[in-house]
Amino acid sequence: MDMNRRPPVLDMTPEGEFRDPQPPRPAGLLDRALARLGGIAVLVAAAAGGLVLAGLALLAIGILLPLMIVAGAVGAASIWWRLRRARRRGGTEPPSVRVVVTRR
Repeated sequence: MDMNRRPPVLDMTPEGEFRDPQPPRPAGLLDRALARLGGIAVLVAAAAGGLVLAGLALLAIGILLPLMIVAGAVGAASIWWRLRRARRRGGTEPPSVRVVVTRR
C-alpha cells in the first residue's frame, strides 16, 4: 500500500446524501512567501552543514599534522642514532639499515 495516498473522504448529509468535495483553495500570498522562505532556509541549513564538515576536516588536519611531524622526527632521530652508533664501531663500508617485517 502506498503510504502517500490518502483514503477517500466520504462526506454525507444528515439525509444520507453524499456531498461533493470542496475544491482546494488557491495558494495565497502568505503561502507562497512561506514556501519560498522554507526553501531558502533549507539551502542555508545545507550550506551550514557543509561549513561544519569543512571545519571538522580542518580540525582533524590540525590535530593529525603535528602528530605526523613528531612521529617522523622520532623515526628520523632513531635512524640517525643507529647510523651514528654503527659508524663508531668502525665499519669500513657505509652501514646499512635493515627493515624487518614479520608475518604471522
